[in-house]
Amino acid sequence: MTLNELLSQPELENKLLNAEQTLGFVTAMAAAPHVLDPSEWLPYLWGGEETAPFESAEQFEQYAGLIVNEWNQTHAALLEGTWAWPEGYDLDEEEVVTESVRDFAEGLLQGWQLSRDDWETLMPEDSEDNALLGGVLLSVSMLYDPETAIMTLSEQGLTGLDEFAEIYNAMPVMLCGLSQRGNQLAQSSKH
Repeated sequence: MTLNELLSQPELENKLLNAEQTLGFVTAMAAAPHVLDPSEWLPYLWGGEETAPFESAEQFEQYAGLIVNEWNQTHAALLEGTWAWPEGYDLDEEEVVTESVRDFAEGLLQGWQLSRDDWETLMPEDSEDNALLGGVLLSVSMLYDPETAIMTLSEQGLTGLDEFAEIYNAMPVMLCGLSQRGNQLAQSSKH
């Protein structure tokens, strides 16, 4: 069973982040400089409630297994520099980005909140690395809220749409670069 199939089961409807938000959140966890134990962040996928919304222990184990597999694949891809937008997560002429991209960005921002202290410790405000972190977060925020971003870009005399395509196309490289740099800093801070 895939994550999408599990999430679309009627008894779980609206009880968990949707598939795109989940992928974004898991990507944020996979990019984090220090590996966080899934038991620390899994509850955020169902709104932080103490009780998981699953019908059975088997269903929960299946869900947790799918999430951990996703984390493993994403973590490896980010560190190898091979992460790419999932299929169907595209730019959209009318909406700027598809709902999938927007939900993914929302999940990524939610996940970032959890690992924020680690990032800010390794990439303090006055460091060169902080510009990389800030650039990635700004880009993700723009993908989450394209209307506001386009208004801001137009006020600066830019059309917005071309810049959006650039941001969208650069996101895999930016996320991989940030993950690799965070991982490097985390490793060197241990010695």
